[in-house]
Amino acid sequence: MIEFLTKVPLFAGLNQDQLTSIAGICSKKSFRSGTVLFQEKEPGSVFYLVFSGSVKVYNRAHNGEEKILSLFHAGDSFGELSLIDGKPRSASAQTLEDSVLIALTAQSFLELLRSNFDISLLIMRELCSRLRDTNQHVYDLTFLDDRTRVIKSLITLFNKNGSRNGHHITLRMKLNYDEVSQLAGVQKPVLMQVIRDFQEKQILSFVGTDIVLDLAKLRG
Repeated sequence: MIEFLTKVPLFAGLNQDQLTSIAGICSKKSFRSGTVLFQEKEPGSVFYLVFSGSVKVYNRAHNGEEKILSLFHAGDSFGELSLIDGKPRSASAQTLEDSVLIALTAQSFLELLRSNFDISLLIMRELCSRLRDTNQHVYDLTFLDDRTRVIKSLITLFNKNGSRNGHHITLRMKLNYDEVSQLAGVQKPVLMQVIRDFQEKQILSFVGTDIVLDLAKLRG
């Protein structure tokens, strides 16, 4: 547990005693793919760190349509907002694959913030980063056309979640096309047209369950 915590950006710079203390209040649990961890409007009681696997955070409209807000992978943290402001969850969270998560109860998480200013500061920076991302997304929805939004969303998805080798980025896709189109804020046919265009130009290629993005051809 301590070895993992040293690699989590949230706990960067903490000494061994601090990490040992944090490890003592954490619990590790495995979840099957598709497990709903919490739902929008529920009271918040747990803060999560992703040990392995991936999680999507999303809102669901009255008609059942989902809007994915964020994706989290190993080393990422989520679920802190409602623990800090005491209000219900602002979104739902679900595993995208078999995942192992590290959980801290609300009481343990808040005690951690009270006793470690560095962690409190990093939490604030993380929340600020997500707010900036939200502001940028609003800008994109307002000022960018559908095709540009899809291209930007795909590039962001590959950069954040893929593995790079030279000018190639390989992504093991955990989202379906409906979810990717929701992430970009466009209708599915627009997404599929961009993907077909990219395949024809060999910018995107499919290798088994992986998708490879050629940055050199994208920039060409």
